[in-house]
Parts: sequence; C-alpha cells; structure tokens
Amino acid sequence: MNTPRIVGILNTTPDSYFDGGKFNHIDDALRRVGGLLQEGADIIDIGGESTGPGSKDVSTDEELSRVIPVIKEMRNQKPEVRISIDTYKAEVAKEAVAAGAYMINDITAGRGDANMFAVMAETNATVVLMYAKDTSARTTVANTDYDDVIETVSAFLSSRVAEAEGAGVDRSRIIIDPGMGHFVSSKPEYSFEILRRLHELKDIAPIFVSPSRKSFLAGEENLPPSDRLPATIVASAVAARNGATYIRTHDVLAVRRGCAVMRNL
Repeated sequence: MNTPRIVGILNTTPDSYFDGGKFNHIDDALRRVGGLLQEGADIIDIGGESTGPGSKDVSTDEELSRVIPVIKEMRNQKPEVRISIDTYKAEVAKEAVAAGAYMINDITAGRGDANMFAVMAETNATVVLMYAKDTSARTTVANTDYDDVIETVSAFLSSRVAEAEGAGVDRSRIIIDPGMGHFVSSKPEYSFEILRRLHELKDIAPIFVSPSRKSFLAGEENLPPSDRLPATIVASAVAARNGATYIRTHDVLAVRRGCAVMRNL
C-alpha cells in the first residue's frame, strides 16, 4: 500500500453539507488552511460552489469572488502550498490557475462547461475527472441502480479521459474520481462496492476519492455529518488500501493517522 496524498477541503460556501458558512470570510478561510496544513494536508482543495442535493446555482462572478482572493493570499503567505480548485466552470478554473492553483477538480468531468477541457489543456494543469450519475453539476437524491457499478464507472471515466486527451490534456496529468454518495446513488451499497473494488480502476489513471462524511456513511442510525468521522476514517483507510492515490477529506489529521495504521496491516 502506498501512502496516499491527503487533500484538505476548504469550502468558501454558505451551503456545503458539513462546513457551509464556516469559512466564507478570507481570514477564516486562511486560518482553516493553516490548520489543514498543520494536520498534514498535502493539497488544499478550495471550492466556491456547493453541488450537493438542494444546493443553489452560483454565478461565475460570485464563485470567483469567493475563491480567487483566498487563492492569491494563500500563495502570498505560503508559496509552497499546493492548491486545487474545485469547480466545473472553465472561467473559474482558468482564473484559479492564473492565481496559483495547480490542480482543477471537476465533478462533471468536463460535461458542465464545453470550454473546460480547452482550459485544462492550455493551463497544463493536473486535472481530476469525476464520475457522477447526473448530467448536470447539481446532484440529485435518486436510488439509481446498476448492473455492475464498477463497469459503469470504468466505462464513463475511460471515455472522459479519452476525450480530455483528444482535447490536448496530457494523460500524465489526469486523475480519476469514481464518485461517492449521492453522486453515484442514494443507495449506500454502491459506494461501498466502489471502495471494495477500487483497485479495478487503477489502470485508467491515479485514483482520487472523497468519502468524507458523505451520506452513505450515515449507517442504520442515519447519523448526521457531524457524527460520521469514525466511518470516514474507515472508508478512507480502505480506499487507500485498495489503490487510492489521493484522499480528499474534511478531517486531515484523523484520516492521515487512519491510513498510517492501514499501511501496517
């Protein structure tokens, strides 16, 4: 088992399911960055628009105003920090890379904006392409069924990787994310199957996963996000054991320690 890179989540949004509203102001966001780095984050993934169930559309200008000042200040204060921009909008991605981001994390895998692959190619950014059951960025609560979820995810991601390459994105810079929770299905069993069979995707590209406090970890008690840390640690460690190169999480220290234990088993 390789040691995964830990991607710390920074949401500058009012409506994210776990930390919405906590880091809307630049001072709060920068304190959060400092805490994530102290806990051992390798990358900071900043997002200015929630795309979870019930979230609202955000204009490009609003999203830019939420993320660009933070990225610039992060770069000024900590030039060594590796920054990812979580967006499906090409203009936001382009401006974020210009401001100092090196990675574009697109949950629509280029489907949300026809210009995204061109931006990915021209900026020479590292990119994350994610599977999602919905064609739009706004995910839905739906009990989607699969004959073979890994087969579906693999076919989708292989197709998106090929399209990105055709648009000029270097294959060596492409990372894949199989999706988790409502992005795949509101039935938890499919997210667990993805975790169990994650290694079957490793030949496509390096794997990026984000199980952090998501709905499929609520369990029989239907736990709220605030009580899903133990499940998040287990899911993240299993993902690392089964081939994930990147683990995206709200809980950097706990997940890093959990992955370290799994590495010794």
